[in-house]
Amino acid sequence: TTQVIVVHGGELARDVAEQVMAQKPNDCSCNVSLRAADDRPKALLDYGKDTLICFVLQTIENGSPTEEGGACVRFFKRKTHAADLLAERFAYSVMGVGDSNLLLDRQTTTAKDCNQVAQAFDARLVALGGKRQCETGLADERTGLTEVEPWIQSFWKSVVAV
Repeated sequence: TTQVIVVHGGELARDVAEQVMAQKPNDCSCNVSLRAADDRPKALLDYGKDTLICFVLQTIENGSPTEEGGACVRFFKRKTHAADLLAERFAYSVMGVGDSNLLLDRQTTTAKDCNQVAQAFDARLVALGGKRQCETGLADERTGLTEVEPWIQSFWKSVVAV
């Protein structure tokens, strides 16, 4: 991997994306850049196998993406895409951020319950032939996003290991 692009969809997602960038290990020689999810999502298809795209997507009320994240999510959800659209393109990782405070049953919910956007997006990229670089991360703002830090570490380990 020579290039890592961190794509963020949402205000909270941008904060996490900036943490991903800031924690790039010293022994990683790849270029890292930040990009808004609504900045021409189709242009992401121009990236090849030397690129890893890290999508940080926020889920808001009713399991919806943010306005910014929605543009990217809708682009990849198009039914007209070929099943092998991502087969010879970039590898990817997904980190989801949500807030279980927005759910009715807060007592029994976890990060998994408030990150529908990230989970559905990851499944869609797999369906399009995408190559997942590291396991999808899911974080909950209600519990202080404690899942973010360990995920960022595993993300960068997966980059350096390649």
